[in-house]
Amino acid sequence: MSTPENGLTSAEAAARLRQYGPNTPPGPKGSDSWRLLVQLIREPMFGLLVIACTLYFFLGESEQGALMAAAIVFVTAISYYQQMRSTGALKALNRFFEPGITVIRDGREQPVPTASLVPGDLFLIEEGNRVPADAIVVECNDLSVNESILTGESLPVEKHIGNDNSRLFQGTLVSSGRACALVTATGRNTQLGKLGKQLSGIPVTRTTLQKQIDSFLKTMTLAGIAVFLLIWAVNFAHDHNLAQSLLQGLTLAMSVIPEEIPVAFSSFMALGAFYMARHGIITRQPSTIENLGAVSVICLDKTGTITENRMSVAAIYDHSTRQLTTEMIPGNRVLYFARLASEVEPFDPMEKAIASAWTAASGPYPPMIHEYPLGGHPPMMTHVYRVDGRIIVAGKGAPERILSITRLPAADQRIIRQHVDTLAKKGCRVLGIASATAGPQERFPPDQDGFDWHFEGLLALFDPPKPGIAQQMQAWRQAGIKVKLVTGDYPETALTIASMAGVPIEGKPVSGDEWMAATPKEAQRLAADNSLFVRMFPDAKKTLVETLEQQGGIVAMIGDGVNDALALKAAGIGIAMGIRGTEMARNAADLILTEDNLDRVTEAIRQGRKIGRNLRNAIRYILSIHIPIMAAAAVPVFLNWRYPNIFTPIHVIFLELIMGPTCSIFFEKEPAGRELMKLPPRPIRQSLFTPAELSISALQGIFISLGVLLLYHHMMRRGYPLPYVRTLVFLTLVIANVFLTLVDRSFTHTLPVTLRYKNPLLKYTLSASIAFLVLLLTVPSVRTVFGLQPLPFRHILLCLAIAMAATGWFEIGKAIRSK
Repeated sequence: MSTPENGLTSAEAAARLRQYGPNTPPGPKGSDSWRLLVQLIREPMFGLLVIACTLYFFLGESEQGALMAAAIVFVTAISYYQQMRSTGALKALNRFFEPGITVIRDGREQPVPTASLVPGDLFLIEEGNRVPADAIVVECNDLSVNESILTGESLPVEKHIGNDNSRLFQGTLVSSGRACALVTATGRNTQLGKLGKQLSGIPVTRTTLQKQIDSFLKTMTLAGIAVFLLIWAVNFAHDHNLAQSLLQGLTLAMSVIPEEIPVAFSSFMALGAFYMARHGIITRQPSTIENLGAVSVICLDKTGTITENRMSVAAIYDHSTRQLTTEMIPGNRVLYFARLASEVEPFDPMEKAIASAWTAASGPYPPMIHEYPLGGHPPMMTHVYRVDGRIIVAGKGAPERILSITRLPAADQRIIRQHVDTLAKKGCRVLGIASATAGPQERFPPDQDGFDWHFEGLLALFDPPKPGIAQQMQAWRQAGIKVKLVTGDYPETALTIASMAGVPIEGKPVSGDEWMAATPKEAQRLAADNSLFVRMFPDAKKTLVETLEQQGGIVAMIGDGVNDALALKAAGIGIAMGIRGTEMARNAADLILTEDNLDRVTEAIRQGRKIGRNLRNAIRYILSIHIPIMAAAAVPVFLNWRYPNIFTPIHVIFLELIMGPTCSIFFEKEPAGRELMKLPPRPIRQSLFTPAELSISALQGIFISLGVLLLYHHMMRRGYPLPYVRTLVFLTLVIANVFLTLVDRSFTHTLPVTLRYKNPLLKYTLSASIAFLVLLLTVPSVRTVFGLQPLPFRHILLCLAIAMAATGWFEIGKAIRSK
């Protein structure tokens, strides 16, 4: 049976898992494949295809109807494959997010997924962890829990053994301390599960780019409906054939709706997120990648972010002897009281360093009888002990806080502050240490400041900067990104570590008190002009991030502690350390670094910029190639040409089949150029495309349209039959599509440069296009189905020349601009 000593056995845990089920919230009904299929059927393009197929059979063109039915299956299969590929990438990504918990099973501590927790399990939690299941506390130390997810009350609730406050609830957050707890309910049987609340954290909202794409697609869909009705009316006025004119109207409507764009967006984001996860960068929502390319400010916590979070006691100042030493002398009073003021089983790196130094120097210490948790501003913490019948009190905290409660003479305070400055300038984190005594009745003051404190001395800890951190700072500066160091440390400590780490030092260090006292106008100036923010507490960090966000751009906040959680949540992109970071920090973040290395942040920004650029190139390609398809379908109708309807839905759908994979598969594989990290961030308030970018894409489509229509009109005037003219126009469009794919790989670099880009799909894309052209021209049955005719070699060369001219002008323009 489960006991505080040994917990469940593995066999008992496995049996209870079968009995109670996994510790997960209920998911949506139905399989992913079925939901995706329903989603595809609801798309406007699918409805147009079904109507066109039905009309073919209604008109007695069963061969065309059968081909259209096959096209429907083919198009749906491709879209289904792309969506399932994205979904599969997201599922693989979610496996990186499976949370874990330490349990006691078989008499030993071991990590397990939280989904495998069962009633009767014993688990261990500490500050910053999320409670994984409903439970009862069986052992605890300074435990308080934020239960706002259930109660709405923001203040933490203290937990104790054996009373009404011994219960823990799934989804709540440990604000302080640590505990061992016995699981009472899991999954949907927990209080949170019964309330039907979502446990997975951050709510999903539509991003700026998603909203812009949705708006654009809505506009194009409405335009497609309007043009469809107009073409239907014009054709009906000409031939009075209702079904045939309806089919011709559908042809144009299909050419207007760029349904490839949402597929490309979801594919780019999901596959990009999966790629980054494989390289140690985990994204909570794939759409976060969209904002990475617009990061303009990076806010950094110091400890554990730019430093190794590997503290050691570097120096001790003993006020009783007035000596500053770097030796760990056995029995040192300052180190003794620093250890007493730390947790019995420390989990904070600073307290671990103190415990290690004390154990190496002096051995064990007495049991604690009372404690005051970390509190106040600046913070301190106090523990109370009984030693040989006497009550001893130990406290540690920021030097200015300890000096304020010990009431030392002004001369002594000046000397101590000089030592603090000296140690801080060496990059040390400095703590003040104090002691007090109390009566044996164990009636202690309600507040830790109420003791009669005696100043013991100073303790200096050193945490070296991570190797290679300066190179990352330089990479960010080259990318036009500003860096802000946001820390709770002393100003001189922050200045020294910033200099060692290569953080750009601008303006003066701004304290948390100064920041919070500033007016909104002053805060805007302080945020813009200064790069070091010191003695910052959680609310100050949060408001700093919010102020920087108001100045435009995207702010990335990087942190690992509980005190960083508010700022991580407020930032446009919160980035948490995955190894040393607390669970609270990881839950608040948008990105998690599995290796705690800042070079992963640089890689994330590079990938974000690459994905953003490739997506924009893909959408511009889609816009450009849709224009000539629309022109070939609409202009002859309105100008009343001899062959007004050269294309049928069959031709349009097969052109769509060429474009879809190109934009969502080929462009997604385009590599990141070196220049990406030397360009300024993309303005977040910038629309999907600038007028200049839209003009270029429109011109590309217009030039291809002119080439196609001139060929169309010339051959029609010379008396060539409709199937022959259709073959020329269709072949020219397909070749132009291939050239446009190559041209739009870059809107600044010419083909000799872009052909050296290492895209593994380039040869497959070109081979497939050439094979399709050969099939059209050489296989009689294929020509018959598409209503085409064989062409002499001179006219094939003519189509090739027109396609090259219609797309190649942009290459000439790029070459001229690059000189």
